[in-house]
Amino acid sequence: MKIEHEALKRMFYDKCAENGLKITPQRSLIFDELSKATDHPTADAIYQRVRKRLSNISFDTVYRTLLSFTEIGIISLVEGTGEQKRFEPNLHRHHHFRCIKCYTIFDFEHDAYDNIAVPDAVQKQGVVINKRVVLEGICSKCKGK
Repeated sequence: MKIEHEALKRMFYDKCAENGLKITPQRSLIFDELSKATDHPTADAIYQRVRKRLSNISFDTVYRTLLSFTEIGIISLVEGTGEQKRFEPNLHRHHHFRCIKCYTIFDFEHDAYDNIAVPDAVQKQGVVINKRVVLEGICSKCKGK
């Protein structure tokens, strides 16, 4: 786990340098919080976590930083239908199951989904650079309620 965290940190420093983004204490803290997250947090959730360690940080700083991180490719944006944007540090190929009741998102891997053929109609519209399947349903926790 420590090795993976060190590799993530190195990638963070390298990507910021490549894109002319200064490493500030705020950016480092935001990245650290997000890199520990497994819950696909919203900007507000990250803001609440970061505020515990840096009380004078603004929500706007957190939100703009997360968008910057998305633009340079060190985190991914996970958008739910009609919900707040959510973010994740997992850049490995994976898919999502999203509960329509509690909005929890679970990561999963599935080779068949990775290899879905892109329809000709889509290929004529542009170049596909990522394929992610999102399954929606009711999670086992909500189903049991």
